[in-house]
Amino acid sequence: MRVVAWDATGPVDGWAWRVTGTAQDPGCVVGEDDDRARQQPDGAELMPARMVSEFVYCPRLFYLQWVDGRFEDSDDIALGRQVHRVVDEETGAAPLPDDGELLAARSLMLSSAALGVVARLDLVEGAGGAVVPVDFKKGRPQDDGAAWPGDEVQVLLQAMLLAEHGYSVDHAEVYYAQVRRRVRVELAADRSTWARQVVGQARAVSTAVEAPLPLVDSPKCVRCAMAGLCLPDETNTLLGRTDVAPRRIVPRDPDHRPVYVSDVGASVGVRGGRLEIVSKDKEKLGSFRLIDVSQLVVFGRVQVSTVALHHLFDAGVPVLWLSFGGWLKGWASGPPGKYVEVRRRQTAAHAAGGLGIARRMIEGKIRNCRTLLRRNARTDVTAVLDQLARLAAATATVADFGQLLGVEGTAARLYFEALPTMLAPPAAALGERFAAGGRNRRPPRDPVNALLSLCYTLLAKDLLTATLAVGFDPYLGILHRSRYGRPALALDLAEEFRPLIADSVVIGLLNNGEITGSDFITRAGGVTLTPDGRRTVLAAYERRLDTQVTHPVFGYRISYRRVLDVQTRILAAVLVGELPDYIPMLTR
Repeated sequence: MRVVAWDATGPVDGWAWRVTGTAQDPGCVVGEDDDRARQQPDGAELMPARMVSEFVYCPRLFYLQWVDGRFEDSDDIALGRQVHRVVDEETGAAPLPDDGELLAARSLMLSSAALGVVARLDLVEGAGGAVVPVDFKKGRPQDDGAAWPGDEVQVLLQAMLLAEHGYSVDHAEVYYAQVRRRVRVELAADRSTWARQVVGQARAVSTAVEAPLPLVDSPKCVRCAMAGLCLPDETNTLLGRTDVAPRRIVPRDPDHRPVYVSDVGASVGVRGGRLEIVSKDKEKLGSFRLIDVSQLVVFGRVQVSTVALHHLFDAGVPVLWLSFGGWLKGWASGPPGKYVEVRRRQTAAHAAGGLGIARRMIEGKIRNCRTLLRRNARTDVTAVLDQLARLAAATATVADFGQLLGVEGTAARLYFEALPTMLAPPAAALGERFAAGGRNRRPPRDPVNALLSLCYTLLAKDLLTATLAVGFDPYLGILHRSRYGRPALALDLAEEFRPLIADSVVIGLLNNGEITGSDFITRAGGVTLTPDGRRTVLAAYERRLDTQVTHPVFGYRISYRRVLDVQTRILAAVLVGELPDYIPMLTR
């Protein structure tokens, strides 16, 4: 029995059967080195050699990609694809040794049940009956000229696959495009044994129900494409594993934005890798690169072609249908994420009630309502602020959901009664209509309620897409009880953001005069926005999501758009047991 720890370059010598660790002690691996460990489990899925390379680089990265099926693109990955273009096309004959001589073959697929590995070899060169696998990498070797450990294990496995298929091979090579140099890797007995051990370690970690803890203060995380999904600094901060301030998360794609289509009779299609929107009169209304679209949102009678749906689902882009009045009618997306464990834990939390998480969500909502009111009220609301502070504190001691909902209902009544005090003339006249009827919906009976309802719907659909991206089932809530057609989990996460995003947008639109009484239509007592008014609200809502704020826990500047994603991933980490408690997003 040996105990080994992860260092800056990956696993040190030893087997990894389970990942252990506490908030104070970095994760380590404990294992047993015996022949039984090397046997391939019956029916186990073959592991790509590239995933074994990722495991050596970072066990958590390997787990997120191989087990959870979570991937993220980056400039580095795009550059790697560019380097690989010369070897991605299958060319060259690749006869088995008894059938002829292999001279040069590109993009050759090999697998082995004994090794439990499958690999696509970039290039195999042959001469004099021997062959050499060559793996292409975009970067450069280590300072001493040696291949990086992850690159070494990958090319060793390729050489071992060739040997198992009968080829004569004594070494492999890694080609580093940045310096245009090959690095030789010997297929020695000790290196082959090490490669087999790493495969065993990776397979053992892949069977764990929780991902390994992140690397601590590692330079690897800076350029890692998965940093925004892994949240290494944030997780380590919340677990007390580091005293270093978290590095700012860079949004995954600053041009990744929703596309809204609200013109009656419009249609959406795809041509040449672009999302094309045309009016019922065949006039082009918009054209967007598919890689720039995060979600497609259509209002009312808008047609989306089957071809467009296929392309959007392939790109991981959900489509959401809203009524003309702004009610979320439904959504569609590609296959659910492979993150099965988070859905299993979500189901368990849903069944058990999840009171602790629900308390924190409601506390966050009340405190954020209080902050918005304190900043924007134009009259003395000290009494209301004091009451809201007491109600927020009371959430920590409620004994059941009935008491929690009672606290939340009282806080909502006090807050909405005071909401008109945040409106400046001439918007104050619309506030008087809101004060007379209070919060109402389906349909809203005054302009302020119409704005609130639309912004709450927009917030819910953004958190719906965030839950789908993480791998949640959006119907299974913790605070909101499940009901047919209601995205309960998205509504749970929306609670703390209602004042921060939706209410703030409404107050700003009215006080800045961007929306006036002429932007509304009243029919049979119900109030809706005009098409131009809706477009104004959508633009203001998107601006609010792009607003940069200082995160109260992590200390870096981040957009609200990115905060929605971070909070959803923090909830996932709490449900799978990686973090002890849900921390709501609060502003001071």
